[in-house]
Amino acid sequence: MNSYKCVTAYEGTRYNGWQKQGNTANTIQCKLEETLSKMIGEPIEITASGRTDAGVHALGQVFHFHCSVELLKDDDGIIFLTEINNFLPKDIRLLNIESCSSRFHARLNAVKKTYQYRIDTSTYGNLFLRNTAHHIASPMDISAIKNGASLLLGTHDFKSFCSNKRLKKSSIRTIYDIHIEEDKSNNLLLFTFTGNGFLYNMVRILSGTLIEIGLGLRTPEQIPAILEGCDRALSGHTAPAKGLFLLHVFY
Repeated sequence: MNSYKCVTAYEGTRYNGWQKQGNTANTIQCKLEETLSKMIGEPIEITASGRTDAGVHALGQVFHFHCSVELLKDDDGIIFLTEINNFLPKDIRLLNIESCSSRFHARLNAVKKTYQYRIDTSTYGNLFLRNTAHHIASPMDISAIKNGASLLLGTHDFKSFCSNKRLKKSSIRTIYDIHIEEDKSNNLLLFTFTGNGFLYNMVRILSGTLIEIGLGLRTPEQIPAILEGCDRALSGHTAPAKGLFLLHVFY
């Protein structure tokens, strides 16, 4: 049996999220499994580093699978990648494939992830970013956003930033870095989060909270109380899915 680790990128706009579902085949996982199965000639099941919600995008989602066929041979997968990208939908790309240990697990072996939330700050909204950035025309206080972000760094109980009310596992996570960047030439404001793991909707709620700080609807000084309260009602809104990208998974 052969084992493979893959990196995929996709625009999630027209899909019902990553995960395979019983009531629809319109998911990223389904499209990849269907295409891989046809190309390889046997049923393929893939396991990703984690789920992304409907409308969320990825530049570096990782998954693994097993099959009886040797896919790489002597060309480092270039032929395979070329062929499969000819058959995949144009909003899903397979960027890399490599052999891996049969013990490798895309989710369980991940040690940290980087997500980015993108905000279109142009006056009227860039029509070419309408599916991949959240439009906010109102001026935001970048200094206040950075101050708020700094208070989120470190190891905390992030229950206030999770939409799952029935969470049974620990809600303690570590955020290593939050980078706030203004790309003025493209009218973009970028929030880039790196952590050892993220709860359901956590990045979108963190982003919504920082947006509210930037708009003056709350202050950076409220962050410690939000964290300590462990109550979803204390934090900001859940920012729209379309602005969120999974950038990189680390192993």
